[in-house]
Amino acid sequence: MSNLRIGDVTKQLGLSADTLRYYEKIKLLPRVARTESGIRIYDDKDISRLKFIQRAQRMNFSLAEIADLLSMRSDPQHARDDVRQLTADKLNDIEAQLDDLKTLRNELTLLLNLCRGSEDGCPIIESIDDD
Repeated sequence: MSNLRIGDVTKQLGLSADTLRYYEKIKLLPRVARTESGIRIYDDKDISRLKFIQRAQRMNFSLAEIADLLSMRSDPQHARDDVRQLTADKLNDIEAQLDDLKTLRNELTLLLNLCRGSEDGCPIIESIDDD
């Protein structure tokens, strides 16, 4: 079992000390053990939880959604339907974002082509200027 100080955890996980304190403040991370002098000491369970939070963030879950996932994590068999629904909702959000990005890509491609062919003015600036 490892007992890491906040500086060790920041190096290991690439999180700032402020982020670690914030996660504790908003209860994503339970109160971390402290030495008599008040220095935070993170154990393997804390590290595992922090890695879970990082992976969930990479999957585009919000901190509120991660809090839900963490509560479901303690009893995954009973939370399976809730986890499945939360994940399906997140997938739908991402698919909508992808559609928006495709539309944006097409619009920017069109504007770039119009700008290349334009002898006067710039359709890119004009398009952004329009309401």
